[in-house]
Amino acid sequence: MNAPQDTEGNAQNKGLKPPSLFLLALESRVPLEFAASLLSFPLLKNVPRGDGHPVMVLPGLMAGDALTLFLRKFLQSSGYTAYAWEQGLNRGPRDGVLDACIARVKVLSEKHGQKVSLIGWSLGGIFAREIAKALPNDVRQVITLGSPFAGHPKANNVWRMYQAVSGKTATDDVQIAEIKKPPPVPFTSIFSRSDGIVSWQCCVEQEGEQSENIEVHGSHTGMVVNPIVLYTIADRLAQADGQWRRFDSGGHEGIKKYIYRDPMRA
Repeated sequence: MNAPQDTEGNAQNKGLKPPSLFLLALESRVPLEFAASLLSFPLLKNVPRGDGHPVMVLPGLMAGDALTLFLRKFLQSSGYTAYAWEQGLNRGPRDGVLDACIARVKVLSEKHGQKVSLIGWSLGGIFAREIAKALPNDVRQVITLGSPFAGHPKANNVWRMYQAVSGKTATDDVQIAEIKKPPPVPFTSIFSRSDGIVSWQCCVEQEGEQSENIEVHGSHTGMVVNPIVLYTIADRLAQADGQWRRFDSGGHEGIKKYIYRDPMRA
């Protein structure tokens, strides 16, 4: 599937604003999301079981492996071999970081004799997509959590921090276009309209045979501890290699209609 070439849509993305101060304030609900996961753990034990294949988790901006530990423990308990990215704090595309990630995925794929699934939180999702583009034969699927791959770099509340810690003062149109290109493997974007860090429109991919968007309720910062996100990740990872299917959100029937929203709804 090719990246969307809609000039009007791209212009709208350029005009997107960061989430409001109200939504930014709602990022404080992370402890509630974490508590909900702890309370839901007996139910989360019943998620589809994994086949043991390797899964690497990449953290968001200025986050490290410590903040993805809960997610990785969940993956381990669900039947996967979970790995950290082991690159310290994510300070953006510093020299050698992406190359190191690509090399690590290659090693893990050879070690297990299986393709590696990648889960990227926020900026980590941008890395995950680029790794998959470089290693399409070694990556099984990519799942991003609140990753702004489709919009303008300043349509978020942390772009100044990104510039400060990465040393990157601007992103040109060529780089933006490259980031927007979807990975050549099954891809799932999990996002929230109440994200207080990035504009949710920047997290939406053009849907196709190998790509989908799944909307959840929750914060940006809490994506790695939100129980609905954890269930969704487990559901996606449990598919057999080569048998990827789009997520069944239950449409407008049953309990799922209260948990998941139609991502294409205006």
